[in-house]
Amino acid sequence: MKKVFHGTYAYKTDTGLLRSNNEDQALVTMNASGEVFLIVCDGMGGAKKGDLASKIAIDTLAKAFKNKKRHHFPYFDRLWLTRVCREANSLIYKSAEKNEKYRGMGTTLVAALLSGDRLLIANIGDSRAYMIKERALHQLTEDQTYVRYLVNTGSLSEKEASYHPDRHVLMNALGVYPSLSVTFSQFKYDGEPLLLCSDGLYNQVPPKEIVAVLSTDERVDQKVLGLILEANEAGGNDNAAVAYWEVIDHD
Repeated sequence: MKKVFHGTYAYKTDTGLLRSNNEDQALVTMNASGEVFLIVCDGMGGAKKGDLASKIAIDTLAKAFKNKKRHHFPYFDRLWLTRVCREANSLIYKSAEKNEKYRGMGTTLVAALLSGDRLLIANIGDSRAYMIKERALHQLTEDQTYVRYLVNTGSLSEKEASYHPDRHVLMNALGVYPSLSVTFSQFKYDGEPLLLCSDGLYNQVPPKEIVAVLSTDERVDQKVLGLILEANEAGGNDNAAVAYWEVIDHD
């Protein structure tokens, strides 16, 4: 019999201290089938309306998830999520084609679909998904950036990557091109806390501090707010988005 996890969640975005507008979006929602869906988007484009791109993406996925039926086989969840991401990509791209001031807009997207003891992660760009196990952050996604490519090919060390001037250059994004590449990862889920966030959080707050905030006895909304406050206290150089889920009971 498939496990059923009962949990609580919260999500929040913040403009930060240096930006004038917020291009990040976050959402956690459940559907009638009892599945949980976490999404974080980090819009790109600035004056080219990165905020519009991230909103189109999250609205498209949320609407599709509301009517989603539970699938017995993970293959069909991946097909469903691929189709919905392609729909969002097309909507963003066509919006930019129709309006010159939107040209070049796009967004990252990381989504986590939790269905019983199955966890499916979709990744486009450099927003991240984490699982918290044994009081440590375990990254479930790999950043799709130029600098990560250099590290993977041995051209750059991890230390050099941390301060490389091109560390924010994306190799993949949603809505920039008519075609789309989505990276999927699947995990067995056993009730671990899940955190999705944009680079405005993980570039500002060290992993140990993130875990410390999430390990308190506070309500989940207070934990999420605590992460946003930590990012701002560290400089608030960017918008930040956080989506968080933790189990309170399961059977």
